[in-house]
Amino acid sequence: MGGPALEMEPVEPQSLKKLSLKSLKRALDLFSPVHGHFAPPDPESKKIRMSHKINVEYSGIKTAPGQPSKQVNSGAGNQGSVPSNVLALTGPADSSNSQKEGTQNALVVGPSLQPKGQNDVGNSGKSTAITSASAPFSERLTTSAIIERIPSKWPRPVWHRPWKNYRVISGHLGWVRSVAFDPSNNWFCTGSADRTIKIWDVASGRLKLTLTGHIEQIRGLAVSSKHTYMFSAGDDKQVKCWDLEQNKVIRSYHGHLSGVYCLALHPTIDILLTGGRDSVCRVWDIRTKMQIFALSGHDNTVCSVFTRPTDPQVVTGSHDTTIKFWDLRYGKTMSTLTHHKKSVRAMAPHPKEHSFASASADNIKKFSLPKGEFLHNMLSQQKTIINAMAVNEDGVMATGGDNGSLWFWDWRSGHNFQQAQTIVQPGSLDSEAGIYALSYDVTGTRLVSCEADKTIKMWKEDETATEQTHPLNFKPPKDIRRF
Repeated sequence: MGGPALEMEPVEPQSLKKLSLKSLKRALDLFSPVHGHFAPPDPESKKIRMSHKINVEYSGIKTAPGQPSKQVNSGAGNQGSVPSNVLALTGPADSSNSQKEGTQNALVVGPSLQPKGQNDVGNSGKSTAITSASAPFSERLTTSAIIERIPSKWPRPVWHRPWKNYRVISGHLGWVRSVAFDPSNNWFCTGSADRTIKIWDVASGRLKLTLTGHIEQIRGLAVSSKHTYMFSAGDDKQVKCWDLEQNKVIRSYHGHLSGVYCLALHPTIDILLTGGRDSVCRVWDIRTKMQIFALSGHDNTVCSVFTRPTDPQVVTGSHDTTIKFWDLRYGKTMSTLTHHKKSVRAMAPHPKEHSFASASADNIKKFSLPKGEFLHNMLSQQKTIINAMAVNEDGVMATGGDNGSLWFWDWRSGHNFQQAQTIVQPGSLDSEAGIYALSYDVTGTRLVSCEADKTIKMWKEDETATEQTHPLNFKPPKDIRRF
C-alpha cells in the first residue's frame, strides 16, 4: 500500500475549440472521398508557369538580330490581321482557344529571308506564320521543332565475316596465360600456370616441343624476328631468353622485385621491356643482360606494355588506371592518360594506323598516336574484366573477357559485330570460362585464345557467311560517351 506513486506527465491544457477542430480534421482525413487526391490543377497558374518556362528557354532567340521589337510583339497582338514571317510555337492551351485569344506565349524565331516583293503580297490578311498548335504538347515545347535534322557523321562500319571456333587444343595442365607467334607463322608458343612453355604447329595444332625452367606460371612470351630467341617472363620474378636452336635458356635478366606480368620486344633495337607487380617497367639490353632503365611512375602493377619504332616507343598500362608514354632516350614519362576508371589490363596497337586501343572493365577506348588524343569509346560495353585484346590489319579487333566472352569489333567505327561465348572443355567448371591471352597469326586470318579451362582455341572467319545471312545491325550513336 505504501509503494511509491507513479508520476504522470502533465497534460497540456487545450481549449475545447482546438480539440474539436483536431477531431474534425481527423474525421475528414479518414472519411473524405477525395482522401489522398491532389487538388485540381489551376489552368491559369499552369498557363503562367509554361509562359515563364518558354520565356526562360527561348529568351535568347526571341528578338532576332536586326529585327525591331515591335515586329516581335505584333505576332502576339493581332496575328490574324498583320502578316509576319515568324515561326510561332504556341503554349499548352487548346488550339481553338489560342487562335481566338492570340498566341500570347508564342515563340518567335525570326523572319525568313524572303524578297520584299513577296512580303507585300501577304497583305491580304493571311499570315505565313507556322504555328505548331496541332503538334503534340511535348514536341511544341522543345527545340526539336525548329532544329534541322542532320544526318549522323559517325562512320558506317565495314562488314566483316563472323568468326568461328574451328580447333580446340588441350595439352597444358594449368591455366594458359600467354601466347606468341613465330614471325615465320609456322608455330606458336603458349605459357601456362603448369610452369611449362609449349610450342605448337599452326597448321595441324600438334605439339612440337615442351620447355621447362620456370618455377611459377608464365605470364609473358615474345619471339624475336631478328634472332633465334624466345623470351619468357613469369610470376617467379624471372625473365628468360631461350635459344631455339639449342632449346635451352641462355640468358636470365634479374632485377624484378615481384612477379612479371607483361613482356614486349622492341621492333628495331635489341631491347626487351618487362612490366610487373613492382609497378616498374624495366628496359633490358638483350645481349649484355644489363638493365638500361627502370621506368618508374606507376602506382600499381604494370600489366600491359607495347612498343613502337617511333616516339612514344614504350606505352604501359597499369592497375592504377593510367596509361603512360615513355621517352626511351631519358627514361622519363612523356605523358599520362587518365581516361580509364579501372585497371588497364590490355592494350593493342593497330598494325597500320597510328593509333591504339586500351581495355578496362569500364570501357574500351581508342587513342591516337603519337600524342595520345582520345578518339572515342567502343560503342558497347563488355561489362567484364577484359584480359586480352588483339587487332589485325583488316580492322577486326578481338577482346577476351574474364567470363569467357570473346567480342569482335570493327576498328574504325567501334561497332561490336559479334559476341561469341567460349565453351569450357568437358570436366571443367563454368567459372573456368575465362580468356587470358589473344593473338592473331602473322597473316591476321587466324586467332588463338588461351583460356582458364587449360585449352587453346583457334578461331577463323566463317567462309560461308554473306552480308545477307549476317546483316550489319548498326545504329549510329546519338550521344557519344566522352568518359
